[in-house]
Order: sequence, then C-alpha cells, then structure tokens
Amino acid sequence: MRSASLMQFSPAGGCGCKIGPGQLSQVLSTFLATAPIGSRQEESSADPLIVGLAERDDAAVYAISEDLAIILTVDFFTPIDDDARRWGAVTAANALSDVYAMGGTPVLAANLVEWPDETLPAELLTEVLRGADSIVRNAGARMVGGHTLRGAVPKFGMAVVGFVRPDEVLRISAAAPGDRLILTKPLGTGVISTALKNGLAPDFARAASFSSMVDLNDRASRVAVQLGIRAATDVTGFGLLGHLHEVCEASRVSAVLTVSDLPVLPGLDELVKLGMVPGGALRNWEHYSGAVRGRVLTDEERAVISDPQTSGGLLLAAAEDRVGMVLSALTEQGVAGQVIGSLTHGSDATIELR
Repeated sequence: MRSASLMQFSPAGGCGCKIGPGQLSQVLSTFLATAPIGSRQEESSADPLIVGLAERDDAAVYAISEDLAIILTVDFFTPIDDDARRWGAVTAANALSDVYAMGGTPVLAANLVEWPDETLPAELLTEVLRGADSIVRNAGARMVGGHTLRGAVPKFGMAVVGFVRPDEVLRISAAAPGDRLILTKPLGTGVISTALKNGLAPDFARAASFSSMVDLNDRASRVAVQLGIRAATDVTGFGLLGHLHEVCEASRVSAVLTVSDLPVLPGLDELVKLGMVPGGALRNWEHYSGAVRGRVLTDEERAVISDPQTSGGLLLAAAEDRVGMVLSALTEQGVAGQVIGSLTHGSDATIELR
C-alpha cells in the first residue's frame, strides 16, 4: 500500500534521521569513559559480556555457555518510502544487519512502533508489519510481538536477538595493519532517499536503492565467519567514513581508501548536483573530516563517502592472503564484494584518500 503522506512525516529518510555522531559521542561520553575501547578483549574471560557499550560495536554480545552467545540490538527510524510495505521491509533488514555484522544468526525480532492513529489508517501499519515479517521470515527468524505508542510522527523498528559462537564474533576492534577493506553493497541510499522525499528520485534509482536495502547481509556474514575474518561492521547512519573511522579507532590502525573504487548506486552524481545531499551526510563529514588526509574530494565524492546508509553492506577487514578467497566466496553467494582500500600502521586513526 502506497500513501503520499508517509514521507511527509519523515524529517530524514531511514538512518539519516539518527542523532549526529558529535552529539551522540557527547551524550555517551560519561558511559564510554568507564572502559577504554577494546578493553574487554583483555579482561578476564569470566566476564560473560563479550561486547558491550564500551566497545561501541554494532550490537551487544553476551556469552551463555562456552559454545553459545546471544546478540542483542535495536534499530528504528521514520519512513523511508511512501510504500508502507517497503518501509517495513527495509527497516527489518536494517535491524537484522547488526546481528550479521557481529557474525551471528538472528532468531527473534520484536516490533517497536509509534503511530499517529488519528492521521494515518491502521491498514498502513498492517502493511508495514507485513513487509517486516516477510524479511524476518526470509532470514529464518520469527517476529514475536513488540510495543506500540501513539505519536505525531510514524516510527518503526525492531529489537533483534541472535545467536553466535563466542569464538566467531566479528568485532570492529579486531582489524590489523595490512588487512584489505572489502565493501559488500554500493553506497548512496541516503542521497536517493532525500531525492525520493523531494519527488526527484527517478524510478530506476528508487528501485536499485530498495533492492540493495532489502538484500540481507547474511551471506556476506557467513563468508566472513567461514573464512576466518574477525573484523567487520555494517555501514549505516554514520556513512562509510564514520564507520571506517570507528574500525580504525577501535583497532588502533589507520586506513587508505581508493575513492574511485567505491561502488555507488545509479544516478548519484546527478542527484547530488541537484542538491539532494542529506543533512546526515553533512553532519558526518563535519565530525569525521578531521581524520581525512590526501586528495581533495569533489562534492559528489564527499557526499558518497559520508552518505548515511540505511541497511548498507558489511565492511570487512580481510588479511591479504585471504582476499581472493573472500571475493570468490562472495561472488558464489551472489554478493558483489569490492576491495576499496587497506589498513595501515598508525594509531591516530587517519584515513588517507587516494
């Protein structure tokens, strides 16, 4: 069901409506100060909390036995499409992605809903949930209820529980100098979402963006675990630049990024020229650009590298001798992995652009 009203409720599409990285760091500074980044890897194995708030990773991981840990994550946002079922599907794929980014398998998903029941019909919410349920089922998980509130702006999301072996957890703090960076989805969903909100997104761009966003990261995650990769994250609201910087900080490395190798969705250049750059991209660039070195970017390149992604791909850090195997395995699984750079020595977490 499509309604011209849904996107009008949305101040920014998908993960573009997140609080900016600068404000978020300020809010969380008190809690993050209690433990240095990556410290849990050095703590006693008696602590069942494998990954928590201090690590600033994609989800929490809690061991319940030597062979099994649970993953807990939550994600929600305002409408990303006027089609209610599409919005639900994208939201579910985005929420599940954090589990895949930790190397796990989702098992349960609970809905989070805020709905303006006096201005939007209940039938639209039903369509949102149908879209989400189709993705959850495709992931082999189950939707198990949730919580609803009345509110002025429609919001939908999910709290997701997954399982993972403690020795197979993917972390942002496990990357090493010499690792090659592999991205598994093209960039640009934030730009296209902004264009869609303004009625300027061509049908081919909308279709490509939707197809990318509902494509689960399950296969890329399985490849990473099976081939012994230990460092990964998913690229979402802080853009490629922000999430790569988080990997560099947590792993105490720096990075080299080849801008011309970045995969992008079709139609991006023209939409950026039309001014369809989301506010989240501007906030991301403002916060992370201090770490950037090297070449000066064009407006289009800067928009792409900082564009807030919704249900973006996995960013994998693979040892040089495993890159070929990883790319081949991804291709066999129908995933278009692209090498976009490498990690280098340097604890200052700089990102050199070439």
